[in-house]
Amino acid sequence: MGGSEVILLDFWASMFGMRVRIALAEKGIEYEFKEEDLVDNRSPFLLKMNPVHKKIPVLIHNGNPVCESLIAVQYIDEVWKGKAPLLPSDPYQRAQARFWGDFIDKKVYDHGAKIWKTKGAEQEESKKGLIECLKLLEGELGDKPYFGGESFGYLDIALVPFYSWFYTYETFGKFSIEAECPTLIGWVKRCMDKESVSKSLADPHKVHDLVLILKKKHGLE
Repeated sequence: MGGSEVILLDFWASMFGMRVRIALAEKGIEYEFKEEDLVDNRSPFLLKMNPVHKKIPVLIHNGNPVCESLIAVQYIDEVWKGKAPLLPSDPYQRAQARFWGDFIDKKVYDHGAKIWKTKGAEQEESKKGLIECLKLLEGELGDKPYFGGESFGYLDIALVPFYSWFYTYETFGKFSIEAECPTLIGWVKRCMDKESVSKSLADPHKVHDLVLILKKKHGLE
């Protein structure tokens, strides 16, 4: 078991930070949460702990920083093995979970961000791209309760924090994710029944309010 000091450098609205929060909650790990001001001023501590990317989240275990959210989730699963395994035990299934996690980072995030950052044809293209990605993930989920089968795990953790941003995507893109991907929203609701998820995810309306501030700050209105 990995004992001692655990610190999480995070930002409340970050879907990537939410992943680490959920993983820590699933494992029952107590930690110190340090909120970073990503809007105006990153702390010297964050820059010291993640000098390469200068981004959150950063999981700090016994003074050692672990950067990038999915790497942090894998680290948590490897260090605290005794409770709630997150990655599948089968090597092929584990590889598949990592593949789809990478897909979420490269595709879902980019399309979602462009929906609120752009307008016109570019926004429409991003909306179409996001829906296609979510439909692919819905196909991967199939009729299983969770992506890994009967148990909540790694890929669920990778995707479910985006639910906090769905309202923002839908509002700016003028569409309904539930209408497009009802099975996926059913899965979200199952995940939200878990305290580790419901207590870790940001309020979608507060995220939307933050995005309005960001759009004004960066001249994207």
